Amino acid sequence: MIRVLLVDDQQLVRMGLRMLFDSAADVEVVGEAGGGADAVRLVDDLVPDVVLMDLRMPGLDGVAATRRITAARPATRVLALTTFDDDKNLYAVLTAGACGFLVKDTPPAELLDAVRKAADGDRAFSRSALARIVERAVTHVPAGEPPPLPITRREREVLALVGAGLSNPEIAERLSLGVTTVKTHVASVMAKTGCANRIRLAVLAVEHGLA
Repeated sequence: MIRVLLVDDQQLVRMGLRMLFDSAADVEVVGEAGGGADAVRLVDDLVPDVVLMDLRMPGLDGVAATRRITAARPATRVLALTTFDDDKNLYAVLTAGACGFLVKDTPPAELLDAVRKAADGDRAFSRSALARIVERAVTHVPAGEPPPLPITRREREVLALVGAGLSNPEIAERLSLGVTTVKTHVASVMAKTGCANRIRLAVLAVEHGLA
């Protein structure tokens, strides 16, 4: 069971998130906080696996709260969930230790998938945020032809869709595969290429002209 703490200054947002997570058999909402200071205190009390963190809140904001939480409890994963999809918020909260950045119009299935990824030690990003991270990363890639990819045709198809920002369920639907099969392909590409997470995979896809 994935233990989740919801942090948002709007009660209506917290109610909607709780309803979503209550519908999942593997996710349990263990608490709610209306601000950053309460979030820091509740993390100490409840020790959640994942904190879903709003960024702009009165008092201690989400970036400062994320910094305190990740410094005190590195095992607790913080996912930013915000209306403000801009570089300032994106890189500020990532620098503070967040493992992902999602916008509030993220589809429910993708939000659940992101929480599961975070609990598994992976990173999760909305497509717009992932695109900006990849664009920033590839501007620092040395010029020249990249080495051939040691992967199969199907793994190239999966890699291309990872580079396009699709989640595992979306890739499975696009390629008519099972989600478990997609996860296996993603893990295989990571092992063969040395990429530690989906961000590196997305950068790899761009470098090789797949996305």
